[in-house]
Amino acid sequence: MNTKTPKKQQSSIFSRFILKPLVFLCGIGVCLLLLGILAIRLTWSSLPDLKAMTEYRPRLPLYIYSADKVLLAEYGDERRNVLNLQEIPLVMRHAILAAEDDSFYTHGGVDWAGVGRAALVNLTSGAKAQGASTITMQLARNFYLSSDKKFTRKFYELLLTYKIEEKLSKDQILELYMNQIYLGHRSYGFAAAARRYFGKPLSEISIAEAAALAGIPKSPSRVNPITNLDATINRQHYVLNRMLALKFITQEQYEQAKAEKLIVQSTKKDDKEARTARHGQYVAELARQLMYTQYGDSLYGRGLKVYTTVRSDEQQAAYEAVRQGLLSYTRRKPYTGPAEQLDLPEGMENDRSKMIAFLQAMQEKHPDSDDILAVVVLSASKDKVVVMRSPDEVIELTGTSLNNAKRSLVDKVSPSRKIKRGSVIYIEKLNNQWSIINLPLVQAALIALNPQDGAIKAMIGGFDFYLGDFNRVTQAWRQPGSTFKPFVYASGLERGLTPETQISDRPFVLPAKYAGGKAWTPKNYGNSYVDSLTLRQGLYKSKNMVSIRILEAVGPDYAANFIERLGFDMKRQPPKGAYLTMALGAGNVTPLQMASAYAVFANGGYRVNPYIIDYVEDINIQEGSRATVMKANPLKAGDEKNRVIDARTAYVMNDLLRGVARSGTAASASKALGRSDIAGKTGTTNRSVDAWFAGYTPKLVAVTWLGFDQPTSLGDRETGGGAAMPIWINFMRKALKDIPVTPQGKMPEGLSKVGDNFYYKEFPAGKAIRTVGTAGVSSSSPSTGGQAKVFELNTSSDDIGNLIKTLNPSQSPSPSGPPVRF
Repeated sequence: MNTKTPKKQQSSIFSRFILKPLVFLCGIGVCLLLLGILAIRLTWSSLPDLKAMTEYRPRLPLYIYSADKVLLAEYGDERRNVLNLQEIPLVMRHAILAAEDDSFYTHGGVDWAGVGRAALVNLTSGAKAQGASTITMQLARNFYLSSDKKFTRKFYELLLTYKIEEKLSKDQILELYMNQIYLGHRSYGFAAAARRYFGKPLSEISIAEAAALAGIPKSPSRVNPITNLDATINRQHYVLNRMLALKFITQEQYEQAKAEKLIVQSTKKDDKEARTARHGQYVAELARQLMYTQYGDSLYGRGLKVYTTVRSDEQQAAYEAVRQGLLSYTRRKPYTGPAEQLDLPEGMENDRSKMIAFLQAMQEKHPDSDDILAVVVLSASKDKVVVMRSPDEVIELTGTSLNNAKRSLVDKVSPSRKIKRGSVIYIEKLNNQWSIINLPLVQAALIALNPQDGAIKAMIGGFDFYLGDFNRVTQAWRQPGSTFKPFVYASGLERGLTPETQISDRPFVLPAKYAGGKAWTPKNYGNSYVDSLTLRQGLYKSKNMVSIRILEAVGPDYAANFIERLGFDMKRQPPKGAYLTMALGAGNVTPLQMASAYAVFANGGYRVNPYIIDYVEDINIQEGSRATVMKANPLKAGDEKNRVIDARTAYVMNDLLRGVARSGTAASASKALGRSDIAGKTGTTNRSVDAWFAGYTPKLVAVTWLGFDQPTSLGDRETGGGAAMPIWINFMRKALKDIPVTPQGKMPEGLSKVGDNFYYKEFPAGKAIRTVGTAGVSSSSPSTGGQAKVFELNTSSDDIGNLIKTLNPSQSPSPSGPPVRF
C-alpha cells in the first residue's frame, strides 16, 4: 500500500491550514493597520493646538516685595516663579533627569524600552500598576489630560507627546516641565518649591536639596519635606544614586550630599528672607488690599510684582522694636496663667506616637510666635517645672527661670492661673536661659515714613500678624493725648502767640452750659500747677491748662480748619460745643494720621500723603520681559501747591519740639540716640489707656503707640515716655544709623529771632500777644491742685482780639490785619 500523501492532497492541506489562516490574519492585520491609521489621523486632528505651551501663561501669584527686592508675601492658589532654563541651575536639571527621564535628550518623546517593561509588569500583575512616563508625557498630561490610568487616555497621551516633540525643542519642553509641575503645598515649579521648602532661591540650592526636590513629582502631596521628611530622604537617596550612576556627580559629591542634613523652611530660624517675609506681613497685606481695589478678583493669577516703599532692614528693626517693647511691658506685669489646660494622661509621654499627635494638636491651636515657644507641662512644683516641646526636647525650668510665674506655682491660686500637668504655657530664652512668659495681651503699632514724600519706610500693626491681622497703624482709632498738643500750639503761633507768650497754668472750671451739660474740670498731670508759663515751657512740660487756654484763644472755627489741613478727620474730633477737650487729645486718630501730621513739621509745612506701593510690574512670559504698569506719583515737600501751614510756623515748631526732645518730656530720646536733630512729643491719655510717642528728624518721622485693643488702663505708672518712647528709640537707633545729623535750617523770610523768642512779620515785638489769661498774675510760683484758686475759663468770644481783652485787660489790642491762613 502506498503511504505517501498525494501532492494534490498536500496542497489542499497547505491551503486549508496555513495559507488561508495566513491570508486571514494578514487581512485582519491590514484592517487593524488601517483602523490604527484612521484612529491616529482622527485623534491627531483632535489634539489641542499647544497654544497653552507655545504661549505659556501660567497662573502666577501676586508677589509683594520690599524696596530692596526681598519677597514679603505671595497671594494666589498657586505658588510659582517662572524661570528661563538658563536660570535653572545645572544641578537641578541633572537631578530631575536622573529621577524622571535620563534618556530625555535621546528619545523621541516615548521611551519604548520603558514602555515594554511597564507593559510586562502590568500583564503579569493583571492590573495597570506601572507607567513609563517620560518628561514629555508628564508634561502632556499636566497641561491637557487627567491622571487616570486608562489605555484610551494613554493612547491619546502618546500621540500628544509626539506632537509636543514635533513642535517644541527639548530645552523648551524641559523648561516648561520645571516651571509647571506640581510639587506640593501649593508650589508649582522647582523655583517655588525651593523657596517653600528650603527658604532660598533655586540658584542657591545644594546637590542634596536638588535631589530632594527632584524626588517630589512622583507623589507631591505625600512625599515632600514638610509632610514626610523621612520619605523625602528615602527618595532623595534614590535620586543621588541615579545621579552618581549617570556621572552627574562625583563619588565625593555623592557622599557629601548624603551626609548633608536637610533644613526645612518650617523649622529654619535664621534665614533672612524667610524672617523678613514673616515680619513684613502687615506691609504685604496693606499692599494687597490696595491692589485689590484696582484689579478685583483678577488680581490673583496674573503674576503682578508689587514693589513697596519699605526696606527690609528697617522693617526688621521695627518688628524687633515693637516686639521688645511689648515683651518688656509683659515681663513687668503679673503672670496671667497658662494659655489652656489640657488633659494629659499619666505616662502618655512614654508613648512616642501618641505624644507626637498630642503635641501637634496643641501646637496647631497654640502656635509659636517667633522665638516665644508653646510647650506642654509634664510636671510642676514650686521649685521645678518640666515641659515638653517634642518627644526629643524636654526642658527643665528651675531657679530664676520660674521668677515670672512663681505665683502660679503655689497651692492657693485660682484654677485659671495654676500651672500643672497638661498646662499649655509659653517660654522664651533670655540671656541663654529659658523662662516662662505670657503671649502679650497688650498691643502696639509703629509707623515710619519719609516726610519729604510720604513713602512708608516701616510698619508694624501688632505683636504678631499670624495671631490676628488687625492693623493698628491704619485701623485703630485711639485718643492721642498730649501728642496732639503741638498742633494746637502751632495754630496759636499763626494767630499771634510766640514761644515766650505768658499763659496761665491755673486750674479752672468750664461751666456746664459750655461743656455739653456737665461742668468740666480738667487737671494737669500730677495735679501740679503754677500761675503762668511761657508757651515754650508749657509744651516742654506738657501742661494741660496751657494747651486749653491756647486752644480757646485760637477759637473753634480756626482750630478746626487748621487741624483738618494737617490731615485729621474732624468727624473724629470733639464737637464744637466741647472743642476745648481737643487740646488734651480727646479726639480719635490713627497712628498713620499722626505720622502724616508730624511730617508737616518735619518737612517745613507741606502736606504729603502716606503711600506704600512704589511701582508694579507685569510679566511677559514669552519675551521674558517686565513692564511697569503702575508707578507712584506722590505729593512732595517743596511744591508750594502742597503747603498747609506757614513755613515760619513749621520752623518755630521744630525749634520747640527739638527742645522737648532735648530737655522736656522726651529728653531721653535725644540722649539715647546722641543726636541734636531729634524732635518729638510724648502722649499719655486719661488713666494711662493709651501711650504714644511721635518723633522725627527732617529725614524720617516715626510714631509708636501702645495699649489694649479694648481700652483698658496700662497701669498707673505707664506713660508714653516709659512705654512707647523706648520702642521708638530702639527703631530709630537702627533706622538713623547711616543718616547724618541735620542741623536746623535757615529761618524763613518774615521770621525774626530776639533772644529765645520768635516773631512773625505780622506780629512783631510789641504787637505779638504777650499774655493769655494772666490778668493780675505777677509771678510763676508753683502751687498744687488743693491750693490753687479755681477760675472760670472765658468762652464769650471766638474772636482773638476780644478774647485777649477779656482775659487780660492790660494787654494791648490784637495787631491789625487778618490772621495768617493757608
